[in-house]
Amino acid sequence: MSSVRKGPPKHQNKFAWKPNAGIKINETEVGGRFRPLSEITGVCQRCRDQIDWKRKYGKYKPLTEPSKCQKCSKRNVRQAYHNLCTGCAKEHNVCAKCSCRVGQVVGRDISEVEAEKKALEEAIKNARERDRRSLLRAMNKGKSQSWEKNQTQNDMKVGELFTASSLEEYAEANLDDEDDDDEDQVKVI
Repeated sequence: MSSVRKGPPKHQNKFAWKPNAGIKINETEVGGRFRPLSEITGVCQRCRDQIDWKRKYGKYKPLTEPSKCQKCSKRNVRQAYHNLCTGCAKEHNVCAKCSCRVGQVVGRDISEVEAEKKALEEAIKNARERDRRSLLRAMNKGKSQSWEKNQTQNDMKVGELFTASSLEEYAEANLDDEDDDDEDQVKVI
């Protein structure tokens, strides 16, 4: 009969295990810096934690093509580990992964995300070229002050990105700033 060991483990890990620690990940592939994994939406908190765990420990496998919904049998399921499409899950008020009834679903609706993207594209389109390029550069880097504010304040909407309510007000504000700069330069010379 073997003796059963009681107490703490014999050896403690010196550092946390990281999946793919020695492998360099291509930044343009899914999961890289330029194409991050999609946001987890339409699931309960328990299922979200499970999917987060898979992502954290290198077990997550994204879908390559849409899978079948278990309710409507259409190929509408576009997120990994989901069993129901967003339409069926919303209609029946259930989690898209475990199909249990939930009071609150984690994440935003796809229609909200698309509306926000359209508003952002419209704001970028109406901005002058210099502002547009600097904004796009900041969005790609993720290091600008406005980007950090967006991460700290999740309730901030896209419309608050530009303070002017119309394109004319935005143009007038920028012209005023440029006039002030010109006057400063004339005074210096």
